[in-house]
Amino acid sequence: MHILPAASARPDYAMLVKQVASILEGERDLVANASQFSAFVYDTIADLNWAGFYLARPNKAGTGEELLVGPFQGKVACARIPFGRGVCGAAASTRATILVPDVHAFPGHIACDSASNAEIVIPLVQNGKLVGVFDIDSPTLERFTLADQAGLEAMIGAFLAATDCT
Repeated sequence: MHILPAASARPDYAMLVKQVASILEGERDLVANASQFSAFVYDTIADLNWAGFYLARPNKAGTGEELLVGPFQGKVACARIPFGRGVCGAAASTRATILVPDVHAFPGHIACDSASNAEIVIPLVQNGKLVGVFDIDSPTLERFTLADQAGLEAMIGAFLAATDCT
């Protein structure tokens, strides 16, 4: 059984946003910054079993886009996810953050890791273009709160400000 960290142990997202800006300062490359960001989130935020990027790329059929796994921390992941499929594909299609307390109740959930029980996916939009999504999984049901969502979205904002994605 996984236990959520106490409220006092929750991340100080304002400080984490500043740390992201500092870590990425002077580097604008997407792969380098995505690698650093994934490692930072995975190491800093408690009770995660996956944190990483899926990047928008042309699909194999050449008929549109899909998500291709990018820099991440955690177990091996699904390589390709169609837009509209699973939590990541839904966030890509809607360009809206999706917070899922119980992934097993999410229609069409893709189980890349059977140990994952909660998930939050934040779309990456730069200059009006969807670049991809940032995906975080936890083995704990109801792991993510609206405060986590707001804090993680602010961290993604700092990532996007420091990174040339398009």
